Amino acid sequence: MTAWLSIVGIGEDGLTSLNPEARAAIDAATLIVGGERHLALLPDDGRERKTWTSPLMDLVHEIIARRGEKICILATGDPQHFGIGVTFTKRLPTKEVAIFPSLSAFSLAAARLGWDLSRTECMTLHGRPLELLIPHLTNGARILALSDSGNTPANMAKILSEYGFGNSEMTVLEHMGGPNEKITSMEAFRIGDVQFQDFNTVALKCVANPDTQPLSRIPGLPDTAFMHDGQLTKQEIRSATLTALAPLPGDLLWDVGAGCGSIGIEWMRCHPSNQAISIEDHQGRLNYINKNKLKLGVPGLAVVTEKAPVSLQNLPPPDAIFIGGGLSTEGMFETCWAALNPGGRLVANAVTVEGETVLFNQHGLYGGSLTRIDVSRAEKIGKFTSWKPFRQVTQYRLVK
Repeated sequence: MTAWLSIVGIGEDGLTSLNPEARAAIDAATLIVGGERHLALLPDDGRERKTWTSPLMDLVHEIIARRGEKICILATGDPQHFGIGVTFTKRLPTKEVAIFPSLSAFSLAAARLGWDLSRTECMTLHGRPLELLIPHLTNGARILALSDSGNTPANMAKILSEYGFGNSEMTVLEHMGGPNEKITSMEAFRIGDVQFQDFNTVALKCVANPDTQPLSRIPGLPDTAFMHDGQLTKQEIRSATLTALAPLPGDLLWDVGAGCGSIGIEWMRCHPSNQAISIEDHQGRLNYINKNKLKLGVPGLAVVTEKAPVSLQNLPPPDAIFIGGGLSTEGMFETCWAALNPGGRLVANAVTVEGETVLFNQHGLYGGSLTRIDVSRAEKIGKFTSWKPFRQVTQYRLVK
């Protein structure tokens, strides 16, 4: 089947900059889909038109159901850069979709500011939690973010101030490439409740306050970064555990017996495309997980509240599994191992004799490696310093 769906990116200058192929795609369509601003650019010639629904996926499914008709979607800028084009190319063969991009907001913003786009973090906060900004906050970082509404810059500024980046330079770019283009720059803490036009683009040049301690995305955050009730994989053990789990971009982790969620949270902080599911049935710890995932900038962390291994039956197959609790539960290891994708990594930590016995038995059956980890931290005792040991951890690593 040849391309029946056309997706045309339009800038603030309207239809004037479209190439002949893009104009021909619009002219040939029997159904035109877009936002009100896009549709207003076209003459009312009696052809069927649709504006985006809420939820958006209702109209996406309707368009796919009309497969084979000549349909044209009018989008903003580059439809493949956090745009509607990605939604359709995930669901349709490439040969069925013709995409005609315009300059993206990121390209326009980088041109206005003179930024090196290859060294700039590009993200969207359109329809997404603002907490996604948090893992990117480091001194000197440059961030371009697609905004959701006129209130978004002020709400971003509040997060920056809360995390010790209130002195960051914030630039809000509105209507780029059109006659109403406007660029406003000021320090984040000065934004206050300033209102901007919807669908703006925000550029951040991050500046940390002198007393700010940015949190690295390399695994091994300080224990104080998490709210917990003591059920926390300590920093040194957590670092070794995540190293063994070997997070790769786009991988899915099951964190079984998640405690306060530290393993899954650090897994997701490693790369924006990483996914994790925390499995925990203790209500108090579930509260900690939900608070920690927002505080540390991974609001997309999924949480399963039923007891494992029964709750694991219908979850998507993972690329890595960490068993931090419930090792002695009947069927736990076998269920996890069966679900793991080929080439996947399984890591289990034990601090009890019973848990260690399970690991020794599994090692005898499946192979892999066993490591014993001892950690002590120096602490003051009056005028002196002594070593405070933590519980010894036996770690089992296995690749499927």
